[in-house]
Formats: sequence, structure tokens, C-alpha cells
Amino acid sequence: MDDTLYGTRDKRGDWKPNKLLKYPPVFVWPAQPMAFLKWFFGYPGYLMPWNTVYAIVGTLLWLYATPSMETMKTFAPGWIAYLLLRNAALVFLFFGAFHLRLYMQKKQGTTFKYNAKWPSTGNSAFLFGNQTVDNVIWTFASAVPIWTAFEVLTLWAFANGIIPYVDFAEHPVYCAAIMLLIPAFRDLHFYLVHRLIHWPPLYHAVHKLHHNNVNPGPWSGLAMHPIEHLLYFSGVLIHWIVPSSPIHVLFHLTHTALAPAPGHAGFDKIVIADDTAIDTHAYDHYLHHKFFECNYADGVIPLDKWFGTFHDGSKEAEDRMNKRFMERAKKYADKQARRSGSAN
Repeated sequence: MDDTLYGTRDKRGDWKPNKLLKYPPVFVWPAQPMAFLKWFFGYPGYLMPWNTVYAIVGTLLWLYATPSMETMKTFAPGWIAYLLLRNAALVFLFFGAFHLRLYMQKKQGTTFKYNAKWPSTGNSAFLFGNQTVDNVIWTFASAVPIWTAFEVLTLWAFANGIIPYVDFAEHPVYCAAIMLLIPAFRDLHFYLVHRLIHWPPLYHAVHKLHHNNVNPGPWSGLAMHPIEHLLYFSGVLIHWIVPSSPIHVLFHLTHTALAPAPGHAGFDKIVIADDTAIDTHAYDHYLHHKFFECNYADGVIPLDKWFGTFHDGSKEAEDRMNKRFMERAKKYADKQARRSGSAN
């Protein structure tokens, strides 16, 4: 595919799409029912492709790759280790597939690649000076164990009747509704956590590790500080309050764990054939990694638009962001000047 038909490349070789980012027709007035239905059921849309993929994977994990409720009534090394290895294998296969095709085999070169450069090597910001090695270490040493810990604890609580359980067969409509709402809830939770860890003390102590990936790749998605992993995966605790099924939990955690791969792919599209490609929907989050203080959420709810941090990829959005930076810098300088005057 010719990416110049879909975007432009600057002198540095960086590519950006012609189409500006916009929110789906959900929180709009007057309502647009036909546009909403087209987005909800269409391709690409709310259900397809990624949310459906994560829902299928999560359901299959519950049906065929999760111990029985009876087994999970008591904490035991066997089934806990099994879930840890299962999750590690899932991450290896899913994230590895993106990395293999796009970064090792380089099947499409830099076609649709936002940043023309490849992952950093010889960079002291990363463990062993290597971005990919660093990202893989944080993924398997922190993300997978913490994800598994949340899963183990929640499934154990289900097995022991500690949290409210709803059976899909008995309440199919309610359970289907919860499935549909999980991605939207994840968007809200991610936004709240993301704004929290951009608070300067937490940013420098925790979130900076993730933002070392200015030019992210698939493995950058879960390359976070353990404290950030704890916050990031904590959204699944909503199922301790809202009556749910273990399928909801597995879908929720699968969505949380796997979505960062396409979201940090670094490519706008994955080319499958000459005229066929899959959208990654990664541009909004790529802009966040590039500019740091915009697009804190990247889903259905227009939180960034409501709070003035939305960047649609346009020059106007960049100017607004720079103006916001300058105003904040001026306030900080004025504050320092007042402190200096008081000291004198």
C-alpha cells in the first residue's frame, strides 16, 4: 500500500495521517442514531476489530485455559503458576507477533510508521541501553506477574463467594451489557489513572519510565514501573462491586493486557496485502508519547476534549498545546519570582 495516499511524510521521514482524529458519535447533541449504529457495528468501530478480539480471547481463556472454581477455592502454587505461565505465553505470542512482523522482519518497512527511526540502542535511558530489551524485561518481570495477581485474587474471590457472581446462562442480557460496557469503563479508568501519574511527583518517580519510549513500539505498551502496573490493572476491581461473571474478569484483564500492543505499535496500519490493512488506532496515543501532555485517554468518552487536552493531529491543536505550555511556564516563573522576592 502507498502510505502517501493516506498521509504525508516530512523531511525527517516521519509520517502523519491526513485524517484528523475525532471522537465517535456518542456524546453528541443532537443525537446521531444512524452514525452511532454504523460506528458501533461497523468496521472499524466499537466492536470491530480489537474489542471483539479481546472478548473472544478472554472467553476462550475462561472456557479452556482456566482452572475450575473448585481448584481456585484455595491458594496453591500449581494453579497460580499455571496462570502466570499462560499469561506470559499469551503476551509473548500477541506482542511478539507485532514486533516480529513490524520490527524484526520489517515486512512493510517504514510504510505507515509515525517515527521513521527504529527502537533505540545505546541509550542510557533504557536497561542495557536497549529499548526493546528494556521493554521486554519490564513486561515480563512486572506487568505479567501483577496482572496475574489481580486475576488470581479475583477468581479466588469468585470461587469462595466473596464477590457477587452472575451466571451468563441465567442473565444473558445483563451479562452482555456488562461486556459491552467494559471497554468504555476501561477508557474512564485509564484516563483517571493516567492523569494521576502525570502529577509531577508521580510522573518523575513512576510514569517517566514508560515515557522514555518517545518512539514507542509494541513492547513499549506494558513497559511500566510496578506502581503504574498496580494502578493500571486495578480497574478489574470494579467486578468486586458490580455483579459479574468470571468471563467479564477475563475479558477485562485481557483487554487491559493486550490493548497496549496495537496502541503502541508505532504504525498507523498493519499491511496485510497490497490493498488490505488493519488500523491500529495508535495515532492518538503516539501523539501523547510525542508531546507528553495531551490525549490522556483514547477511547469512546471525550474526556480530553472536555478538559482541553485533546490533540487531533492538526497544527491548530499543536498551537493550543504550546500556548498552554507557555502559560503554565509563565505561572511557574512568576511563582518562583515571588518566592525569591519574599526570601530577599
